[in-house]
Amino acid sequence: MPPRDIRTISTDVLILGSGGAGLFAALHCLQGAPNLDVTVAVKGLLGKTGCTRMVQGGYNVALAEGDSVERHFMDTIEGGKWLNNQELAWALVTESQVRIRELENELGCYFDRNPDGTIHQKAFAGQTFDRTVHKGDLTGIEIINRLAEQVWNRGVHRLEDHRAVELIKTPDGAAISGVLMNDMRTGAFCFVKAKAVLVGTGGGPTMYKYHTPSGDKSCDGLAMMLRAGLPLRDMEMVQFHPTGLIAGKDTRITGTIIEEGLRGFGGYLLGGDKERFMHKYDERNERATRDIVSRAMLTEMRAGNTAQHGGLYITMKHLDHPTVSKMFKGMVERCADCGFDLVGGDVEVVPTAHYMMGGVEFNVDCTTAITGLYAAGEDTGGVHGANRLGGNGVGNSTVFGGLAGDAMAKWVPLEGEWRDPDLAAIDAALAYCHHPFANKPANLESIREDMFEFMWDDAGILRDADSLTRATGKLADLETNLNQLGVDGTNVAYNLTWHDWMNLKNLILVSRSIVKAAEAREDSRGAHFRSDFPETRDLENSWFTRVTFDGDDMAVERVGVDFSIVKPGETLLAEAAAELGHTGILSFSSS
Repeated sequence: MPPRDIRTISTDVLILGSGGAGLFAALHCLQGAPNLDVTVAVKGLLGKTGCTRMVQGGYNVALAEGDSVERHFMDTIEGGKWLNNQELAWALVTESQVRIRELENELGCYFDRNPDGTIHQKAFAGQTFDRTVHKGDLTGIEIINRLAEQVWNRGVHRLEDHRAVELIKTPDGAAISGVLMNDMRTGAFCFVKAKAVLVGTGGGPTMYKYHTPSGDKSCDGLAMMLRAGLPLRDMEMVQFHPTGLIAGKDTRITGTIIEEGLRGFGGYLLGGDKERFMHKYDERNERATRDIVSRAMLTEMRAGNTAQHGGLYITMKHLDHPTVSKMFKGMVERCADCGFDLVGGDVEVVPTAHYMMGGVEFNVDCTTAITGLYAAGEDTGGVHGANRLGGNGVGNSTVFGGLAGDAMAKWVPLEGEWRDPDLAAIDAALAYCHHPFANKPANLESIREDMFEFMWDDAGILRDADSLTRATGKLADLETNLNQLGVDGTNVAYNLTWHDWMNLKNLILVSRSIVKAAEAREDSRGAHFRSDFPETRDLENSWFTRVTFDGDDMAVERVGVDFSIVKPGETLLAEAAAELGHTGILSFSSS
């Protein structure tokens, strides 16, 4: 048994993750309670890692004349196929208006403007209004750079290159005590004791063959919360972005996003035969929602209508070349770096695992079922339902990160306290992490490649009972094999193979929850498509999946959706109601 004599660090608030959720939480926490000791822990370097930084498209917010939070809300609910927690969705669309002005006026973000000085908003798929605020196609970099500057200047403590290993509760399991962490620079463990902890590590569905996040994203937060006994919802809902760059099997560049605004601007998707195909699948053509476009693309690919590397094409060459070059400067340069001409040619793309709509069940104030534990961003479920609209992701992170910071600033001074940890849980976590050192060192790459292939084939865009059964068995075999493989522990400082082993453990656990939830949902809804159950059933009696894990077995139950604001077949759009002489909710077709 490894020794327990590890360093202890105490802080009032510990924030795991330095994306939009984590950094906004830190700033709002200090704004509300300046005397609190706030620490941000990140697996890499603050401001240089995380998915928010990689946001290209932009930030959805109802600002322009003719748009409204009600319209944004209805688009979000319709896009989510009525599985959303409506209180969370309402918070998203209303607080986005607050947060975008905060980003501009307080934090110094500069977004693209119209000639009259108003903020420019572009079209994004699945939305009835052009509401996506952006800075070219590098919106995430602008947001994170400004947030990081403020965090650096406001006395926030940083634990960089520190990996969160396990959430440590009190002996009775009711409250959070802190987090066991590994200092990647030395390999040493430390226990960070905190009155409140925010999980904002992001999702990162890197268990799939084609994926957009970097390899360090391994669903750590979701795995830790599962092991802590917290319920996750909507885990079957994994979003595949339709256009990930495909540059060949021998490069990790494959999967990098070619942003959605290209299709919103008028870009075409072409098969290997260089002909458009989306008209066969949806009347909105290329501007259909991500789930529909990704399924259509995979259908074409499985039919053999493919390009050189097995993907399809996106083309902008029929559009005004100078405008494309100006509006999508980052995308043009990225494609050029990989040998592709986005302006005047055809670029090969493939649907790529991008975002997880599922996550921990949480409240509008970002509290969870464990006292003192908060969650925000992609680690949470319920905001997006069955499908996230492009442009709602960075809003989700920044909105709920801010709300989490506000809540912790109020709660910690009044009720927060340092609580004794469950020492047995620390011992168990340490033993878990040191497990591979007892085995003969081996190459982990075959484990990763096997996971890539069968998660893509059996539990990806298209699923059925047989494929999910296969995935369940393969995940069990993969975990057995991984537990038998060793890592050289001679030098634990920056031991990337060791961290790869831990990454794979977390990815396998979260993959099990995806497959378990997908097996339970015997209909098709949003990002989840069962070819053996292709129809969407009974919107009025919609339910979501709740997955729990007790350390060995994983269970799933069905929980009814609370239509707290609007029911299927109704709308909040006042202008539509007025047209028909109504003053309240208007009925419409939900098809």
